[in-house]
Amino acid sequence: MRLLHLKEIKAKMMKKKQEKNTTNKSLDKIPIVAVAGNPNVGKSTVFNSLTGLRQHTGNWPGKTVENAQGEYFYNGQWFKLIDIPGTYSLMANSVEEEIARDFICFGDADAIIVVLDATALERNLNLALQILEITTDVVICVNLMDEAKKKGIHIDLDELSLQLGVPVVGTNARKGKGLNELMEKVQKICKKERKTFKIEIDYGDIIEEPVNKIKNLISYTTKKFIDERWLSLRMLDQEGNIVKKIENHLGKGHIKDELISLASEERERLLQETNDKDFIRDKITSEIIHKAESIYKICVKIDNDNYADRDRHIDKILTSKLTGIPIMLFALMIIFWLTITGANYPSEIIASGMFWLQDRLNELFCNIGVPDWLNSLFVMGIYRTLAWVVSVMLPPMAIFFPIFTFLEDVGYLPRVAFNLDKFFKNAGAHGKQALTMCMGFGCNACGVTGCRIIDSPRERLIAILTNNFVPCNGRIPTLIAVITMFFVGWIPSPFNYFASAAILTCVILLGILLTFFISNLLSKTFLRGIPSSFILEMPPYRRPQVGKILIRSLFDRTVFVLGRAVTIAIPAGLIIWLMANIQIDGIKILSYCSNFLDPFARLIGLDGVILLAFILGFPANEIVIPIIIMSYLSTGNIMELENLTELRNLLIANGWTYTTAICTMLFSLLHFPCGTTLWTIKKEVNSIKWTILSFVIPTITGIIVCFTVCQIFMLLGV
Repeated sequence: MRLLHLKEIKAKMMKKKQEKNTTNKSLDKIPIVAVAGNPNVGKSTVFNSLTGLRQHTGNWPGKTVENAQGEYFYNGQWFKLIDIPGTYSLMANSVEEEIARDFICFGDADAIIVVLDATALERNLNLALQILEITTDVVICVNLMDEAKKKGIHIDLDELSLQLGVPVVGTNARKGKGLNELMEKVQKICKKERKTFKIEIDYGDIIEEPVNKIKNLISYTTKKFIDERWLSLRMLDQEGNIVKKIENHLGKGHIKDELISLASEERERLLQETNDKDFIRDKITSEIIHKAESIYKICVKIDNDNYADRDRHIDKILTSKLTGIPIMLFALMIIFWLTITGANYPSEIIASGMFWLQDRLNELFCNIGVPDWLNSLFVMGIYRTLAWVVSVMLPPMAIFFPIFTFLEDVGYLPRVAFNLDKFFKNAGAHGKQALTMCMGFGCNACGVTGCRIIDSPRERLIAILTNNFVPCNGRIPTLIAVITMFFVGWIPSPFNYFASAAILTCVILLGILLTFFISNLLSKTFLRGIPSSFILEMPPYRRPQVGKILIRSLFDRTVFVLGRAVTIAIPAGLIIWLMANIQIDGIKILSYCSNFLDPFARLIGLDGVILLAFILGFPANEIVIPIIIMSYLSTGNIMELENLTELRNLLIANGWTYTTAICTMLFSLLHFPCGTTLWTIKKEVNSIKWTILSFVIPTITGIIVCFTVCQIFMLLGV
């Protein structure tokens, strides 16, 4: 009894403590802490380690760039953390840089955590110095201290703090080391308990004189709401729309006309003296770099550079003109082989489980007296379509996405972008399109979303419009099935898996070549422009974090894509069932439609049933083959035969030839995006015109290619 009494007391105390925390959280002002840094410095790792599951994502107002927000409880106080976009600069040359700058200036953050990579401190200090020009409510987080130690890099954190004038904390965010000390410094900054001092970068008399003139006028004409020196530099540089941003944030009248006039006059005078339109920006940038170099030399000592040498030796192989592309293609083939072989068994298990549930639903509907037509509609129509989408789509994604995330975590994907950069540049596109194209292999919707990393709106649009030329996990099963039935069926197992992967890689290589061709065509017609330059950072090769890879790939990518596919597959199941079961003059609507499409389909090497299956597979490409089977067998439900041999016999009996198989593969590779991808494109571009073009461009390409191949084979008598 006494033990029970103690447990009750403890439970009441815990409840009161939770209520107190909740009350404090709701009544007190929660400090806002921004987390900033270059890409690939572990910024998101710091954010995720602090916030854990208490986070959500969304879009910045008016932008397509995602943000992550989370909460952290430390020393009796809640903090709201904002993960602002990774950026190399605040000069506002891209959407990410503009968002980062605007949030630091106008986001009302109580503190800013600037995450730096301990192994690349000199480069990372450039961003830190730019932020420190705006505010000193900063804590510097030098992350990846463990990797720096392995590489013989020793950083004097105390000296670095003196040089920057703000607290500096060393961390290893992957293992959670140093995060408590980091939040201790952050809390002191938020409570104004830690004194900081401002450092000023000397830009030379040629810049300092006009800056001081503008600064003096700001002091007299403008309410103090932002660092006057920083604002003077931006007005002299005439960076982007900073004046408009300030007026939008605080209302008209805060930037006086005489101030704008003075800044313009000083700028024109400088440009005339130097005869260089980029002089001001270049001078500011170079002085920041020189300051970063001098701080780095004072604070950092290096014992050896063995790890950097190791990375350079690996890069000589992976990014070589001779071996880079072949290794990339070989890696792609291995990924497909693993996906093909690994997805079969789990797909069968999931299908068995979902169709077992289908039988139970049939029994339940029969027992409660549901009419047969309604039972067939919901179970054999909607649920069965849903079951096929999940069982066919989930296993390949659950294999492909972790492999893709693994390559990203190790540091190989930036090398892929480097290898393909020249090809994309020659096509008038952006080198980062290589990364978004890789994401499209898992899901074209994810690839479209990934195009946000491309700064140029023109090049981002090219990447979105051409992402569909690489097949996603929904189209790969169709390609594999046709390849296996018609081209590698004679090869003994398990070598047929390698052969399938090799042929699939060749098909995908065709899609990549067409990506270059269409990108070049768009850049010379609808989307003319000069390819932009960009910084492609080669991060060091790192040991992958297996746990976080699985969480990111399964929850952030697999579940997200599957959720969208399921949402669209449900109404698709309803439409397909209605077309397969409603008859007009004794003929099913499905047959009417396929007969109507047949003459055109024959011209491109298909038949009416195949073309209709692609059209009905618009919500989810996974159901194309089951619809073909259902149409040939004249059943009212989506079906799948026991094995590929039976399916091959059924297809041949309905007139399939090698020409039909090849054209089906080509059209599967090149046809219109699925409903999920098209929906995503509409959300990303916010334009009906470009969304329609994203549908038309691959469809017209697929028709032209299939027509050409079909006519060539007819002439050859194949």
